[in-house]
Amino acid sequence: MTVNAAFFYLFATVTVASAFMVIASRNPVQSVLFLILAFVNAAGLFVMMGAEFLAMILVIVYVGAVAVLFLFVVMMLDVDFAELRQGFLQYLPVGVLIGIIFFVELAMVIGIWVLDPALIRSPAVPIPSPSLMTNTEAIGQVLYTRYAYFFQAAGLILLVAMIGAIVLTLRARPGVRRQDISRQNARTQEMAVEVRKVPFRQGV
Repeated sequence: MTVNAAFFYLFATVTVASAFMVIASRNPVQSVLFLILAFVNAAGLFVMMGAEFLAMILVIVYVGAVAVLFLFVVMMLDVDFAELRQGFLQYLPVGVLIGIIFFVELAMVIGIWVLDPALIRSPAVPIPSPSLMTNTEAIGQVLYTRYAYFFQAAGLILLVAMIGAIVLTLRARPGVRRQDISRQNARTQEMAVEVRKVPFRQGV
């Protein structure tokens, strides 16, 4: 076994094990820590594939921002996970359907690799030489030209997911005083300031 193969199996094993522990761990803080571990090992796989830019983005954006944000939300916002798990069964059919779709897609990819391994190895777009174009520039040209519509569709899906997460976690809190800007702008001096005449040597 070569050194590259050993590192590949090491990173791949830790990534898969960490991803499984993300969904299997009962402690949400531990789940976020396992998620960070999965991201770091996936970045190692990207480095081995020659995609240094993707590895850097995975560490800086996902580990440095998204995962830390998850950890901040879990630790600082007293989220009641027991209440969130109560509606798990009603979403189970949709989750099973999505899981079946992912399994069929994975089986198709594995089947194509078994039937024709050269088809997987042949890239859809020629990879430019490193002397002519950097890795970042090559990804940008392919992403914003050939796959521009798919890139916009992915952004739209992420926007819908963000709005859905906000709607699901939005809770009405009774007794919270909210700011009324129109009422504040309509205040006059007579409404804001009260002049009282205090008698001499007497309190208010």
